[in-house]
Amino acid sequence: KSLWTGYSLVMLEGNGYSLAQELGSAGSCLEVFQTVPMMQCSGGQVCNHGVRTDKAFYLANEQNPDFTIKPESNLDDLIQYVSRCNVCGGSSKILARHSFTSEVPECPEGFHEIWDGFSYLMVTSSGASGGGQTLASAGSCLQEFYVPTFVECLGRGTCGFYINNIDYWLAQNPDLTQPGMWGMGN
Repeated sequence: KSLWTGYSLVMLEGNGYSLAQELGSAGSCLEVFQTVPMMQCSGGQVCNHGVRTDKAFYLANEQNPDFTIKPESNLDDLIQYVSRCNVCGGSSKILARHSFTSEVPECPEGFHEIWDGFSYLMVTSSGASGGGQTLASAGSCLQEFYVPTFVECLGRGTCGFYINNIDYWLAQNPDLTQPGMWGMGN
């Protein structure tokens, strides 16, 4: 049963600190799209919305973004790039498994496959902040592989695809007995 639909929020960043939103949980599905859905409040009982350093990162639906397009500020133009979500109620548990190979892993006993996908780990932007997905969550198993995976929205009210945004996906390790930097020498 659908409880609500919305827009897929990946991460928030304020004053250089980030908070990831687990894509497998209902909290990542915002019913209303806002470029930056938060405000910054100080001890002097003053709150400001759209502070220069505030950012929001939404899951993108555009598989071939045009990096030459200037950041958009018109909500009607922005919203077409943001992935939609649906929060559904049900009685079963969902578990994601990752194989570290190109093979889709088997479901454990008592579970059945709902979908297979690609192991999505985390996002980063400029600076040292970033946010990740809990690998046991369905939010870490994206049905499509594409880069960039997210749209960055800034406190000034614009959103776009930026070349300094980085996605992290789990890597394949053909020799599971050899940990470390795969393909980086002998």
